[in-house]
Amino acid sequence: MSKPMIFTISATWDQDASVWSGHCDEIPAAADAATLDGLLAKMSAMALDLLPDNHPDVAPESLYLQITALREAEPAAA
Repeated sequence: MSKPMIFTISATWDQDASVWSGHCDEIPAAADAATLDGLLAKMSAMALDLLPDNHPDVAPESLYLQITALREAEPAAA
């Protein structure tokens, strides 16, 4: 197996649109989704499609994606 290659997806919550917006400059790709799981699914598909053109030396089975998510804290319900 090849050495793992980890790409980071930066995600932020868009309150107005009620979606997670994420991007990864290393791939490069960007997408929106209602959930973090949905965002990961979209970005995974994009990463595998774009990998050969942007990182021909990286084997698809060694690709790992991590999400760094930012969302404003909400007060706990009383």
